[in-house]
Formats: sequence, C-alpha cells, structure tokens
Amino acid sequence: MTPPASPVPRGRLTAFVLLVCVTAVGLAYLALADHAAPARRALLAEAHVTGVPVPGVGDRPGSGDGRVEGLIAPDADHVALDRLDPDLYDALNRAAVGATEDGIALQVSSGWRSRAYQQHLLDAAIQKYGSREEALHWVETPDGSSHTSGDAVDVGPTDAAYWLSQHGSAYGLCQTYSNEIWHYELATRPGGACPSPR
Repeated sequence: MTPPASPVPRGRLTAFVLLVCVTAVGLAYLALADHAAPARRALLAEAHVTGVPVPGVGDRPGSGDGRVEGLIAPDADHVALDRLDPDLYDALNRAAVGATEDGIALQVSSGWRSRAYQQHLLDAAIQKYGSREEALHWVETPDGSSHTSGDAVDVGPTDAAYWLSQHGSAYGLCQTYSNEIWHYELATRPGGACPSPR
C-alpha cells in the first residue's frame, strides 16, 4: 500500500498561486504596452498637427512633458522628439548624419515641451534672476516659446552646437537666439542663408 501524499502547506500554495497571477498580469501588461506604442506615436503626431491634447501629455510637468534628462539621440523614441514639427525632425536627423561624417555626435537636450513644463522653466528663471523681466531674457513664456509648438530643438554637446552653427543652414536649421548657441529652428530653406539671430 502506498502512503498518502503529504499535503502542500496552505501558505506555500497561496504564494505559488499569487506568483503565477502576478507574472501573468505583468506579461499581459508588457504585451499590451508594446502593442500600443505605435498607436500612441500616431496619436502624438496627430496632436502636433491638430492641437488636440493626448491624455497624460502636456497637462503638468511629468513623464510626458517633454523633459529630457541629459542628452538623447535625435531619432530616440521620446515625446520631446515625437511632437516636433515633422520637417524639423527630418532636418535634425539629416544634420546628425552630416555631423557624424565629421566625427561629431549631435544630440538633443530639449525639443517639444508642454505648456506646463515651459511655465515651470519660466517660474524657475524668475526665482533665479529675481524678476519676470530679467527671466524673460533667458526663458520664453508658454505662448512665446517655439518649444511648445514643436518648432525648436536644443542640441548638445557644445561641439555639436558649434558644428550646427556652421553647417545648419545646409539643412535649413538656424540659431535663432544670439545668446543660445544650442537653440535651432527651421528658419531657411536647405542651403539658404539664416537670418540674424535675435
């Protein structure tokens, strides 16, 4: 006669079932997130053109506000790049290829920004400089910033910014502020002359 099997302790069984459930939910989430990424990018592109807000983007500073930590590649999957004007995005990436051919790694430190994030930057500048008037020499309002419309990009590191100041007009990219070597906008046709920075 075979002895009866010893029962699995109730605590271990509960822990095992819980582990299986958490793993299944995690895998389902990852599958859905990966599947939803192209649709999200399409919504972001449409939002840039139509001005219709995308839930979770642009309401207040946070993960979807366009904040860039450090430097990112011009073709990175990031909302700060996804919401750039498509022609600016294309010119930026063509310029990055040209810079690479000259041994320069052109990267991005800022692109599109939510209005809330731009206001946050202005508020911080007011604190730093002591007045709104002085802060406005360095940071635009949400209504005045080309970043909130997706029409400006800041590049780095410094050698890449200087490279773009010399070669950017070949791609239509121009430094538009004399005190910001890093700030570029589409301000001429490719190969044209850039206007004098403000």
